[in-house]
Amino acid sequence: MKVTVLGAGAWGTALAVAAASRHEVCLWARDAAQVASMQGTRCNQRYLAGITLPPTLRLSGDRDRAVDHSRDGLLIVATPMSALRETLQALPDGWPALWLCKGFESGSGALGHEVAADVHPHSASGVLSGPSFALEVARGQPTALVAASESEALAQRAVEALHGESLRIYTSTDVVGVEVGGAVKNVLAIATGMLDGMAESEGAPTHPGLNARAALITRGLAEMTRLGLALGARAETFMGLSGLGDLVLTATGALSRNRKVGLLLAAGRSLDEALAELGHVAEGVYTARTVVERGRRLGVEMPIAEAVVAVLEGQLSPAKAMTLLMSRQARSEA
Repeated sequence: MKVTVLGAGAWGTALAVAAASRHEVCLWARDAAQVASMQGTRCNQRYLAGITLPPTLRLSGDRDRAVDHSRDGLLIVATPMSALRETLQALPDGWPALWLCKGFESGSGALGHEVAADVHPHSASGVLSGPSFALEVARGQPTALVAASESEALAQRAVEALHGESLRIYTSTDVVGVEVGGAVKNVLAIATGMLDGMAESEGAPTHPGLNARAALITRGLAEMTRLGLALGARAETFMGLSGLGDLVLTATGALSRNRKVGLLLAAGRSLDEALAELGHVAEGVYTARTVVERGRRLGVEMPIAEAVVAVLEGQLSPAKAMTLLMSRQARSEA
């Protein structure tokens, strides 16, 4: 099968590397200098240092030719959410595509499937998501993902292209649930990073501990599920790979960019300093405000996301935000 990945960030590169062992894969990058560098060194030094690009992996700076390569195959959009609309607009009408980005579009507040419905309402589309650090996928370490689409044919094409010994692909028709899980978990990971960072900071007034982390993640899952149900998702999706699975990985894993933002904020860095030190996109930073706003419009209570927004916008310190969450009135867990 011919596979094209549009976007040569860490995740796009990792998936292209994984697929290149069995398929004809083309990896497109917007930056011509990046393409030239990868062609010369056979490494994506900027986003995935230490991983050798397979000799069979084709690299391109020509988006139209890269898209055409996936004719009758599989096209995967691996851009940030901010570039999803532009990328889909560049596709011929009716061209099926899966995207990897997780979050809400800035301005419109739209999820990926809402962007796709606006741009190409008659094209088959969907999302590939789940608990996955790019570096581990590129190394061939065991990973499970879910391909969600209303098009069974497109979901099965993703299985045919990517399912193998180290990469397991499940399918789902709950695009809304998979996207909400992928978007909200990034915000919750910032909160968990702040909590863990308080424990690691010198002079912290209290040591939150692992009990507090477990409580935060569990209540975060409830928060995520409430928003998803209000948007039309199915409850069982949030107990799967794109819900609980991705939340646990992103909230606790050392490779998590969103968790790292929380750790840096708890250590006293400003948001600008934290993002500069990170050096990569942390979608939760740009998603948090939209998560809260969509929740409010639907009458969904999102206290953890609201606390993250307050910290990101400089209204609360991480310690104060966590204290306020713990001091909320007791209620039924359900």
